[in-house]
Amino acid sequence: MSQSAGHLIVRTLEQHGVSRVYAVPGESYLDVLDGLHDSSIETVVCRQEGGAGFMALAEGRLTGVPGIAMVTRGPGASNAMIAIHTAWQDATPLVLFVGLIPVADRERDSFQEFSLTGWFGSTAKRVLTIDDADRAGELVAEAMRIAASGRPGPVVVGLPEDVLVHVTEAAPSGRIASPNPQPSRAEIEELGERIARAERPAFVVGGDGWHAGAGREVLAFAESAGVPVFADWRAYDAVPHAGAAWAGWLGYGRADAVAAGYAAADLLVFVGCGRSDVMSDGYRLGFDAETVLVGVDPEATMHAGRLDQHLLATPEAFAKALSGVDAAAVRGDRDDSWMRDRSVAQARFAEHRPDASVPGVAGASGIPADVENPGVDLGVAFGELDERLRGEAVLTFGAGNATIWAHRFVKHLTPASLVGARNGAMGLAVPAAVAASLVFPDRRAVAVCGDGDFMMNGQELATAVAHGGKPLVIVVDNGIYGTIVQHQERHYPGRPSGTRMANPDFAAWMRSFGGHGERVEATEDFAGALDRALAGDAPALIHVLISDRVMPPASDEIAA
Repeated sequence: MSQSAGHLIVRTLEQHGVSRVYAVPGESYLDVLDGLHDSSIETVVCRQEGGAGFMALAEGRLTGVPGIAMVTRGPGASNAMIAIHTAWQDATPLVLFVGLIPVADRERDSFQEFSLTGWFGSTAKRVLTIDDADRAGELVAEAMRIAASGRPGPVVVGLPEDVLVHVTEAAPSGRIASPNPQPSRAEIEELGERIARAERPAFVVGGDGWHAGAGREVLAFAESAGVPVFADWRAYDAVPHAGAAWAGWLGYGRADAVAAGYAAADLLVFVGCGRSDVMSDGYRLGFDAETVLVGVDPEATMHAGRLDQHLLATPEAFAKALSGVDAAAVRGDRDDSWMRDRSVAQARFAEHRPDASVPGVAGASGIPADVENPGVDLGVAFGELDERLRGEAVLTFGAGNATIWAHRFVKHLTPASLVGARNGAMGLAVPAAVAASLVFPDRRAVAVCGDGDFMMNGQELATAVAHGGKPLVIVVDNGIYGTIVQHQERHYPGRPSGTRMANPDFAAWMRSFGGHGERVEATEDFAGALDRALAGDAPALIHVLISDRVMPPASDEIAA
């Protein structure tokens, strides 16, 4: 069958089960857009390339299938770079298609010319350019395979404008099977022996790839074996937040009791993640413990420090392999207090009550005792949110202190229920919630963001309205870049600089899109506003006002 290279690209994406592409249109890839016109793939038209990239990243994280973004050359590609960096550091599968100048115009500094490899080569798993129409399907299939295999990540594919219209007889390329490493019986037996010998063993779960419910199996084994389970920063939907083994999450905003439990372990088994700077409080905690790493990356990228055993396995394969281990034998006569005390620490951590017992010190709700008009008590507000979501919603986060309350007070009981920028990128919350509401139309998608984060990609609410998405967005407004102010108060006390903002009425802005918007300035008004937002059949936004002196719930760490 004769077709253009641009149409062949679309047919190949169809063969790979792609449901949506997130795009900002450009004249550099018109033939691909034309191929999408009659395709089963939905073209989600976004309002900025960074938003398109973040939506594709969210789809990749929630489904395990690489999310697809399409942007134009030069300025469009530069806007998409933030999503590439996030997908690289977060190990999330993503394929970015970038329209390019015609081949004959290269090296002439032509309109919007740039070096695709020069820009993305250090931040993507692979950079490919389709210079031959006959290979268009082959290279798209290769990009999909690379993005999802091994340590997942972003792949960038260049689309020269003139090559896209070349006619080819090549057929669409099907999926290329990726290796699915399985731990051997000997490796699992060795791991069981290590756990049995340890006095204070612990699992640390994280990364992507927990879609099939492997977290429940790992948590059940851990409970039977007397092993607490900690979760990495913004990957704590890997296991349900229930049961005696669940010990809490590490990273920015973590509770001191949780970090202390992690640091006290004499054996750490990392599953799906490595020992990073964030979970270890800046490469300070957990470096003396015997260490086992379970993951699909043979190079152990982003794992720091000691490594005594390395098992190549996905979370799902590892969970199945654990079924062959006698958990009771592994537990032996280990003191039950080790796991029990970790669970108690997590229970205290999850309480959403203000604590003003110490004058001038932020308690569970982060409100200093001497603040007269703190606005909404976020400990109470996010406790209300937790009660209504019942652990089943998809929560999305950008960056900033505003997210810490949701991290601490909203539980996750369902896999694939969290999308957050683990690299600290701002602006992800809204586009990720838009994508989540399209990927899972029967589940609630809730974005939690500060006023600074919201304004970076808030325009993607228009995308939600246009494509039938119905996310709930909670914007916490303190009129400052709160995380930076917190750093400033540590290093330059009393000298805030370059961190204050002026904000519009976000609720009114949401209503202008045709959604439901409410502004809440008092704690007692939040529950009613939340109920009305959840009851509606439209995108919704709750604009929450707090004092600029309210900081996150008490912790030794600062959010990113």
